[in-house]
Amino acid sequence: MDVVVSFGCLSLLLLAGKLLRVRSGLFQRLYLPASVIGGVLGLVLIQLLGSRLPAVCTAGWSRLPGLLINVVFAALFLGITIPPLATIWRRSGPQLAYGQIVAWGQYIVGLAVVVVILGPLLGTSPLFGVIVPVGFEGGHGTAGGLAESFRQLGWSEGTDYGLASATVGIVSAIVIGMALINWAVRRGILEHVQPMSSLPEAERAGLYPEGRRPVAGRQPVVADSVDSLALQLAIVGLAVLIGFGLKQALIGIETAATGSDGPPILRAFPLFPLCMIGGLLVQLLTDRTMENSPIDRGLMQRLGGLALDFLVVAAISTIRLSVVAEGLLPFAVIVAGGILWNVFCILWLARRLLPNYWFERAIAEMGQSMGVTATGLLLLRVVDPKSESDAPSAFGYKQLLHEPFMGGGLWTSTAVLLVATRGAGLALAISIGAVLFWLVVWALVLRPRG
Repeated sequence: MDVVVSFGCLSLLLLAGKLLRVRSGLFQRLYLPASVIGGVLGLVLIQLLGSRLPAVCTAGWSRLPGLLINVVFAALFLGITIPPLATIWRRSGPQLAYGQIVAWGQYIVGLAVVVVILGPLLGTSPLFGVIVPVGFEGGHGTAGGLAESFRQLGWSEGTDYGLASATVGIVSAIVIGMALINWAVRRGILEHVQPMSSLPEAERAGLYPEGRRPVAGRQPVVADSVDSLALQLAIVGLAVLIGFGLKQALIGIETAATGSDGPPILRAFPLFPLCMIGGLLVQLLTDRTMENSPIDRGLMQRLGGLALDFLVVAAISTIRLSVVAEGLLPFAVIVAGGILWNVFCILWLARRLLPNYWFERAIAEMGQSMGVTATGLLLLRVVDPKSESDAPSAFGYKQLLHEPFMGGGLWTSTAVLLVATRGAGLALAISIGAVLFWLVVWALVLRPRG
């Protein structure tokens, strides 16, 4: 019964978030997802009601993000025909270099602020240096998915800071992004801009009108054998199981090397990046062994989206505001540094690294690196509504090489463990080296000639 009530209350918050999005002009102008609105509503209600709220209403919510993020990452590349690396590089090389520099730069800013300012003055934990990339580049899913890792590393409050950072990031991405777009319009930089006010009212509310609703997916199998959606979920489950097997293998290696009493480095490594690898392995195996693939990309996106929406509602609702308040000053400094870095990249770095349509390319990158991919696509659509520039294709292809490592990928998880076990200095040095590497790659390989 607890599960039924808990799921019903979580669903009610998501529905309330959608209703507020439809009815509120402010939320429409901010393009806030219903899951974020519902999560903030849940957070407010939990804080106001406190112990008067029956525990059954929120039973299991704090554990949901750690489960659902595995589904999100397992489905990330399922159903995608991965093109040759040469094709990806040719179409998105400069975009990839720029996106990598933006992402690695968030680590440099966060870790440097902790090492130089917050650590010496306030005794701030070195792990504070990763909450901006975890929350900004990774988003709510990554911050929630790292909860178990933060707990095993003795800094459970990192989840709360990461989720708060993700919430600030997604709102800032829209507000600052629109301010930068208006600046670019006044400067005559943009060629294809579409004012937000010109979008259809139903679309601003987040609704597709009748007759224009896109297809959610296609059924790859006959229904009397197995339901298509059930099959997709089973494939996701297989990818998660492979990821779990990889995690157990890592734990076995660590235990054999250091014993069960050694530092929990690989034991604290989160499961969800390994589920992404599991999904890639399933996709590659399917491509090589089956002429008629049973995987449908549209249905996989729906499953990933479903998991992410419920994850975000549960994650935001369960933020411990008292924990964030205790570290409000370092949190504010770190987040401000992350925002300034992203603004610097779009105003100074982008026009020097990106070959054409530099603002269109950079605004999409800022939306993703501070919010989620959908935020980047939203801002890109405002500046290029008919996809007339090279930015949409470059941004899309870049994801295939960017996502496995950053934004919740392998480095995002590794950086947390590295800072916890080796201190901020090594992770900071690696991040600086990565930015220099991509600058050299751009200068020697990607820089336009003549």
